[in-house]
Amino acid sequence: MRIRSDIFVSALTRRVFSAGGFAAIEHKGAEEAGAVFIRQRFRDGTETLFAPAPQQVFEEDEVIERRFEKRLDRVEPQAVDELITRERNFDRDLWVLELEVEAIDGLFAIVDTTV
Repeated sequence: MRIRSDIFVSALTRRVFSAGGFAAIEHKGAEEAGAVFIRQRFRDGTETLFAPAPQQVFEEDEVIERRFEKRLDRVEPQAVDELITRERNFDRDLWVLELEVEAIDGLFAIVDTTV
């Protein structure tokens, strides 16, 4: 069983603040099972977008933690806005969490889906 979206977002927000960064909920989705998208903003004005990882990266019997894939890497904010708008048209229950932190190491699980 996966942790509720609202609890995950709250815990991640606290981790970011503890690491000296800033976090804000840009769009609140379904509390129990809304997909979570994470946009990381950098000081140079670029952004990276993390989206829920595809289900095929999970083993059948493993405990499911929330895992993310990098969808966009250091792009202009407009590109992130456009992708989020397309996703929101498909799924109104998604969350968008904005982070301002240079390093995300250890904050959440990231998988490599390019293999």
